[in-house]
Amino acid sequence: MYWMEFFTVALIHLLAVASPGPDFAIVVRESVAHGRRAGVFCALGVGMGIFVHVAYSLLGIGLIVSQSIMLFNALKWLAAAYLLYIGFKALRAKPAAPGAVQEQAAVPARTPRGAFVTGFVTNGLNPKATLFFLSLFTVVINPHTPLLVQGGYGVYLAVATALWFCLVAMLFSQQRVRDGFARMGHWFDRLMGVVLVGLGIKLAFTELK
Repeated sequence: MYWMEFFTVALIHLLAVASPGPDFAIVVRESVAHGRRAGVFCALGVGMGIFVHVAYSLLGIGLIVSQSIMLFNALKWLAAAYLLYIGFKALRAKPAAPGAVQEQAAVPARTPRGAFVTGFVTNGLNPKATLFFLSLFTVVINPHTPLLVQGGYGVYLAVATALWFCLVAMLFSQQRVRDGFARMGHWFDRLMGVVLVGLGIKLAFTELK
């Protein structure tokens, strides 16, 4: 009975998740800089962040946010500040000093928790995701669809998002890819910093329509 609705939700989600954005940039950076494990945990964090948007969409809070310029702007600026923070940190990356490869072994590896939280916060604070889920749960999904079914859609969206970004992490954490980036590691960090700062600035100027 709800297959056509589910197909529409899945198609829209596929188009949305395939578009490069903060989630993609942060998963790529974690994967290249810290390896496959960190990239996968970051991807799982992004997927879990979907539940934040699903929860307030089901509770109707998303509608309140969409009608309140103050609440929307608070969310927007918080997300923009977070992206600018990690972007400027990446911009400060410096070339590795001679002999630094041996010293790197003593540096603590990226913890799964840290990578997960980074992905979760990046997705959970994204106001564009707020608008996406608001439109999804008010326009695409029939309001009369049972909450249990809508919750099922939410689980699918979270799992599909996590799987997609796990694939991204697997690709960019390949040793050949990492070795290629490692030769110009500081330039890659700076490039990702520019991307994240640009996304933060773009996010800061997002208007509520």
